Amino acid sequence: MTLFHVSEEAAVEIFHPRPDPNRKLDPVVWAIDEEHLANYLLPRDCPRVTFAAGPSTSDEDRLRFLACATAPRVVAIESSWLERAARQALWIYRFPSGAFEKIDACAGYWVSRMPVSPESRERIPSALVALLSRDVELRVVRNLCPLRDAVVESTLAFSIIRMRNALPGNA
Repeated sequence: MTLFHVSEEAAVEIFHPRPDPNRKLDPVVWAIDEEHLANYLLPRDCPRVTFAAGPSTSDEDRLRFLACATAPRVVAIESSWLERAARQALWIYRFPSGAFEKIDACAGYWVSRMPVSPESRERIPSALVALLSRDVELRVVRNLCPLRDAVVESTLAFSIIRMRNALPGNA
């Protein structure tokens, strides 16, 4: 299995463990699996709500959130981030999986407590073009908060990223 790390930094030789922003883990190197890579093909600080049907997703939630979807996974961002996503270049680093352990299957999160050297890296000229080349549907909304709230209350498999950078819920 190959794991990935998406970055706006072009020349990382060694990834060193960093403190967990949520303070739940000791310092770690984060990686993402192939299935969830699309969730990270956006500027680092871009807030997003990502979701797909999971094993326990109800028929009602499939109909409510995915009936008109053109792909099995949805990535939603705020319209104020669309231009930056189109302009933002990214680097995708490939990691050997041996140094990592899975900590969240739903989100595809893997961590290593040791420094990791990437096997390779690839420059992506446009985050948005890279995202749209994957089997995902991009939804652009004015404000993510109502969608986030609805997804959290649903039976969908989801990941919510960088919501601290989203517009306030009543904006």
